[in-house]
Amino acid sequence: MEPALISPASATLAGIPAKILFILIPLAGIGIFAWIMRRRIEPLLKAAPDHRLQRIPERIRAVFKIWLGQWRQPRYMLAGVLHIILFFGFLILAARSTQLVVVGFVDGFTLPGFGGILGAAYNVLKDYAGTAVFIAVAILAVRRGVFKPARYAVPEKYGKDHTPEALLVLGLIATLLITESLFEASLMAAQALQGQRAQLGPPLTLVWLFRHVLGAASIGALQGLHLAAYTIHDLTFFFFLCFLPMGKHFHVITSLFNVFFMRLDLGNVKPVRHGVDESKLDEIKSFGVKRFEDFTWKHMLDFYSCADCGRCSDHCPANRVKRPLSPRFVSIKARDYAFAHYPLVGPAAGEAPALIGGIYSEDEIWSCTTCGACEEECPVGIEYIDKMVDLRRGMVDEGMVPQSLQKPLSALEKRGNPWGKMEKKRADWAAGAGADSPVKLFEKGAAAETLYFVDSITSYDDRMQKIAQATARILCAAGVDFGILGKDEKDSGHEVRRFGEEMLFQSLKEQNTEAIQAAEVKRIVASDPHAYNALKKDYSHLPPVQHISEVIVAGIRSGKLRLKPEENASRTYVYHDPCYLGRHNALYDAPRQAIDNIPRIRRVEMTGACRDRSFCCGGGGLNLFYEPEEEQRMGVVRVQMAKSAGADVIVTACPFCLVNIEDAIKVAGLEGKMEVIDLCELIDRHVQRDA
Repeated sequence: MEPALISPASATLAGIPAKILFILIPLAGIGIFAWIMRRRIEPLLKAAPDHRLQRIPERIRAVFKIWLGQWRQPRYMLAGVLHIILFFGFLILAARSTQLVVVGFVDGFTLPGFGGILGAAYNVLKDYAGTAVFIAVAILAVRRGVFKPARYAVPEKYGKDHTPEALLVLGLIATLLITESLFEASLMAAQALQGQRAQLGPPLTLVWLFRHVLGAASIGALQGLHLAAYTIHDLTFFFFLCFLPMGKHFHVITSLFNVFFMRLDLGNVKPVRHGVDESKLDEIKSFGVKRFEDFTWKHMLDFYSCADCGRCSDHCPANRVKRPLSPRFVSIKARDYAFAHYPLVGPAAGEAPALIGGIYSEDEIWSCTTCGACEEECPVGIEYIDKMVDLRRGMVDEGMVPQSLQKPLSALEKRGNPWGKMEKKRADWAAGAGADSPVKLFEKGAAAETLYFVDSITSYDDRMQKIAQATARILCAAGVDFGILGKDEKDSGHEVRRFGEEMLFQSLKEQNTEAIQAAEVKRIVASDPHAYNALKKDYSHLPPVQHISEVIVAGIRSGKLRLKPEENASRTYVYHDPCYLGRHNALYDAPRQAIDNIPRIRRVEMTGACRDRSFCCGGGGLNLFYEPEEEQRMGVVRVQMAKSAGADVIVTACPFCLVNIEDAIKVAGLEGKMEVIDLCELIDRHVQRDA
């Protein structure tokens, strides 16, 4: 039986076989795409090393969960669901697009395994997938072009609006879907017109719709439409392929690799340079990132993978209070730099500007609290904290240190604490723990199985010393044999490292490690999440580290800690997740369990702003001493969130959070109406002690 329409591979154009054109289009498209990718990969080949080929099974699981499973997309429900439809639609339609390319020069080509029943089933699936994608594209176009969600906005200082690019891509996708459907529908209509067995297409799909629209068309019109649809589809497909690496849609290509190579551990910081042992840091001539090529290849891949979705900046506390930082543009500005200075053809666009002062401002980099909210939201595994720390390392190496931070850094170097207080006073707080709660001092030769690592703010700040005293009483009530290092303890260096002062951190770490090993303890307990994270993630060769909340829960379960009922039934408590206990260590349940074990206590959640979406108090990365430009304090925003949740008592488990939220309550004019208390203080109030 004669075919109802002449196929693209058998057609002629001006007397020339059309298959020649349909061979040249893919050859040209693939050649141009290969050239573009070669230029895009060039800066990665010049970048700093980054070891990312370990723990392959975990990386494969991450790909299945985050990339293939689109795990983080529904955190923004409407946009997430639409993106999932696009993503899986593309995966389903990939086979059809590949087949169509070959059909242009191999008549009747079918991919292996796509014949018979399987092929028929696939055709139904791809038609519904294409229709679903078309609907999603239409909704996204209206959403992006008309409603314009705030997180997509581009401030003037950051360059041009990206909406035109987004709408162009949506238009290209719609063109691919329409032309593919018209290509099939025109053939179906021609078959019906010539009395051949013809399909109608799956009901309520684009193919089905076009098949009915074309029912009255002539054979000549259908033939022209058939070839035109194919040609437009072929040209659009390869134009789209080559356009992807030109802007924010590069993530379509790079996201799979970016997720595969994403960081697997929480809370840690990349070494100064991969492959260089910490004992040989003195041999490194330049620290941190000072020029674009100092970024690691993974961090450059991050820049390429940014989808410009704005989720990171939407949840960045610094951006929320109008500090000069938007994580989204940290990536976009670097990508723009890469495109300008590694152009597809010709020389670079002018002399390369300095990273700090050229691409990024000093205040922009110092504004980050390293809270990790941006990384938690990113659906393609982009990392920001390591970049910020590396940029700070470069700034510190160049002497670009904010005035307000110079004094605490100098004090840390001289006295081991940012206040410059005497080492011998580090254990003075212990006298206030009470006669029934003796605190052993390892510096005086005492021995114990557990070390309570107090850290600087809890040791020296008058208000925070109450946390240490409450912690000591809880440990004693739970029957824990513990001691402290006293004057032998130095600052954990957690903030120092994230500030970028790597050599000072290494000095503090070395001194603490020697003191801890000399104490010969079997475990370490910390009440400060920053100390907990440092000892657990930044140090090595130490005993296991626990947060006090874990000790409290264990004591309650064993029966050693018994808690009295809450006396004030009118109070409503809410727990604030500290960044370095929650997001960076996934320790969410233990503090809540400790609170909930107090009989008759009433606790609520800051829904949508708790657990891994908790809002930073503003104290990380030495920000307790930094004086940023901001419209509102982060702590004030957090207090308002707690108030909106119906709470009048905020419970936290971090001294930095306590001091910031306590100040925020005053600034917000809520003194006497709201209170903040540390978890240890709350539990200590409710411990039932024998007479």
